Amino acid sequence: MRRLGTGIGWRPEIADAVERMPGIDWVEVVAENVCPGHLPDSLLRLRERGVTVIPHGVSLGLGGAERPDEGRLTALAERVEALGAPLVTEHIAFVRAGGALTASPHLEAGHLLPVPRTRDALDVLCENVRIAQEALPVPLALENIAALFSWPGEEMTEGQFLAELVERTGVRLLIDVANLHTNHVNRGEDPAEALAALPLEAIAYVHVAGGFERDGVWHDSHAHPVPRPVLDILTDLASRVAPPGVLLERDENFPGPAELERELGAIRGAVAAGRAAAVVGGAARPGGGVAVLAPPEARQRLGVAQAAVLSSLVAGTPVPEGFDRARMGVQARALAAKRADVVAKVAPELPLLLGEGYREAFLEYARVRPMSGGYRRDALDFVGQLLKVGRPDDAKVRRELREWWLDRAGPAPRSPGLAARARVLLRRR
Repeated sequence: MRRLGTGIGWRPEIADAVERMPGIDWVEVVAENVCPGHLPDSLLRLRERGVTVIPHGVSLGLGGAERPDEGRLTALAERVEALGAPLVTEHIAFVRAGGALTASPHLEAGHLLPVPRTRDALDVLCENVRIAQEALPVPLALENIAALFSWPGEEMTEGQFLAELVERTGVRLLIDVANLHTNHVNRGEDPAEALAALPLEAIAYVHVAGGFERDGVWHDSHAHPVPRPVLDILTDLASRVAPPGVLLERDENFPGPAELERELGAIRGAVAAGRAAAVVGGAARPGGGVAVLAPPEARQRLGVAQAAVLSSLVAGTPVPEGFDRARMGVQARALAAKRADVVAKVAPELPLLLGEGYREAFLEYARVRPMSGGYRRDALDFVGQLLKVGRPDDAKVRRELREWWLDRAGPAPRSPGLAARARVLLRRR
């Protein structure tokens, strides 16, 4: 596996700081946030300096019951080519459910949700991974995710599930040690046991990130400093195998460059401590995998189960039997809050127009209207619902919202004047 070194997640908010930061060997970029034909100048300058850029996908949903979407795979491959990346990464998660397979409404989570560690889910995941591997021009690595809830009736531990996935597909692993800590707090899973069961030589690189605990639940926020328990898990991992690369993730509440450099220093120190105490292990090496076909009935069973779970989280249907209702409530509220936050980013005029009433109005809408087509569609649907019921009371704001909706509902802006007025509005507010 190619040695990557120490890296950081590239985000527009810290692009300038990343370019000036010493000791950055590589960066990772959210694949869906870049356009192959219009890469940000900052990324182009990093590439010119020889800094490796790796695309990290969030929307494939390889753990879902449906086969991977060809259009999404093609788009991911285009980003790999544009960035000259040596590999590409995604997640072991499902992000949508329902549709033709289950004859139920199509639902989008807008978030990474855990797959059940069952034979059905593993069979489906393995086939989906092989489809993705054939469509992508470079090796694929998959990340273990953080979860707020557990599936009842699971048949394997996380380590066993990941080990068999690697054995059957030859896929690489992106191990997120912050997610191991999250699952320790939220699901009682031992990070050391998970690491002991993994084929460690399959690791492509490692993620490190911060979070926070509230009412006994750990939230993987990527917006807080990396805590000591996460660094300790990184040290444990590094005592078992030399990770090819380690990357700091930060998505919100960006600190200054000095604080980011301090966190990178702590990460390097945790790896060095692990290597100093390294033990010689017998971790299995990833093979080339074997042909995998998931039985059609396995896809349908998984699809029905995932649709029921996602519907309870985003559409208010009853929580399926066997799930922790309190944890499912926490997850449902977290999904709605994330929707509100992301819609505010993709459509920044909306919180400006609605002021302090934006969040309350959006959460009220989210309780009865599941997301079905991504965040930009969600923003349009939200405004459409407000206008349908005659809200807000301020007629001037309603007119501005109507103009905003009309401008964005079509295939192209209706007039350049609307975009100019939106910019004036943003400056004025």
